[in-house]
Amino acid sequence: HRDIPQYNEVATSEEAREETGWKLVHGDVFRRPNHSTLLAVSVGSGMQVLGMSVVTLTFSVFGLLSPAHRGSLLQSMMLLFTLMGILAGYTSSRFCKLFEGDEGRWKFTTVLTAFFYPGTFFTVFFLLNLCIWGEKSSGAVPFATMFALLVLWFGVSVPLVFFGAYAGFRAPAIDLPVKVNPVPRAIPEQMWFSQPLFTSLVGGILPFGAVFTELFFIMSSLWLHQFYYLFGFLALVLVILLVTCAEISIALTYFQLTAEDYTWWWTSFFASGSSAFYVFLYSILYFSSRLQIDKTVSILLYFGYMGIISILFMLLTGAIGTISAFFFVRAIYGSIKVD
Repeated sequence: HRDIPQYNEVATSEEAREETGWKLVHGDVFRRPNHSTLLAVSVGSGMQVLGMSVVTLTFSVFGLLSPAHRGSLLQSMMLLFTLMGILAGYTSSRFCKLFEGDEGRWKFTTVLTAFFYPGTFFTVFFLLNLCIWGEKSSGAVPFATMFALLVLWFGVSVPLVFFGAYAGFRAPAIDLPVKVNPVPRAIPEQMWFSQPLFTSLVGGILPFGAVFTELFFIMSSLWLHQFYYLFGFLALVLVILLVTCAEISIALTYFQLTAEDYTWWWTSFFASGSSAFYVFLYSILYFSSRLQIDKTVSILLYFGYMGIISILFMLLTGAIGTISAFFFVRAIYGSIKVD
């Protein structure tokens, strides 16, 4: 008989230990994040970049795209980016439905997916091209090519984004293992090293480390007119990058939930997406150590294009981080019993 109170005592202490950390926030873990539409658009655009990268690399590995013909490689990437609009629309509408339900602003989300990031890239590209025109350089992109890009964007990419979004919104909503409480739970005060800005900056170092060695060769190919032939190795680096992004986002999301902070959506995006910040820093280092450029227009051109590349890298890595963290969170909360 003496053992029974002791047994109950042990069970109670074990239960108390189990009801701490991430299990406590089960009623808020799937709460809609701030700026949820922008997150849905960013993840959708990231999947568009990933789709383009995977197909381009596959073609290059099998020798269907030659690095000697730079134009054909770039044209193929542009075409694939427009075709992958269907993936962007589908992903962003799935997240929109997840955040806002059937009444979600999926049309607004779709319009943003079709125009926000592609519009930003096109504007920067057009302004840089105006600078080259001003210099009367032969390197300027002809007006006919710019018009062809607009036709590709509006005639192919935008309808595909809307088609993908329609398909994504018509599909049944993703099942969530726990319900969201009507009243948000108070978040305990976090330590300085648990702040999202700090964890994201630390998290970005690992994905950057995965691509660091290849980055030098790619930059030399872009800016020093060297040919890049290591597509097989680059495909391996992409796989390592994707795994690293998924792991770092999952780990940092878990630590954040353990600290009873359920605002993990944007942290999971920037945990891996912040690696783009290091890519841009590396481009500054490369500029100062490897390139001899004096003209203002050339400097603008370099940093403009590297800015676009960094944003594309952020979208790709952030999308992988967010999607991986979401499936991880869904799995761990699906494994617990909630009254």
